[in-house]
Amino acid sequence: MSELVQRASQQLTELVRGEMRLAQAEMKEKGKRYGKGGGLFGGAGVVGFLMLQALVATAIAVLAVPLPVWAAALIVTALLGVITAVMALSGKKQIKEGAPPTPERTVESVKADVSEIKGSAQR
Repeated sequence: MSELVQRASQQLTELVRGEMRLAQAEMKEKGKRYGKGGGLFGGAGVVGFLMLQALVATAIAVLAVPLPVWAAALIVTALLGVITAVMALSGKKQIKEGAPPTPERTVESVKADVSEIKGSAQR
């Protein structure tokens, strides 16, 4: 009987170790895939940025047909400046609305709970 228990224990240990090796191999494979995916996303970001630069150059070229090149570049630059300012002001407003970075409702709720517990303890 003790030999059966010992053998079952040994088999269970081997089974757990085998499962751990399998899990380790699986996670290693998934890690490689995540790394490749992250690299591809990064590359897509760089190419997308280059595409936007080409789009800006195209806009300048289109405007340069009826206008001098310097005027076309100035118009596109001003437009990009306005977009930048609007985005910056909007971002500043969002950050201001998020300040202070404390969970105010939760703090008030905890204070109310503590007050309730103190009140109950005094009775």
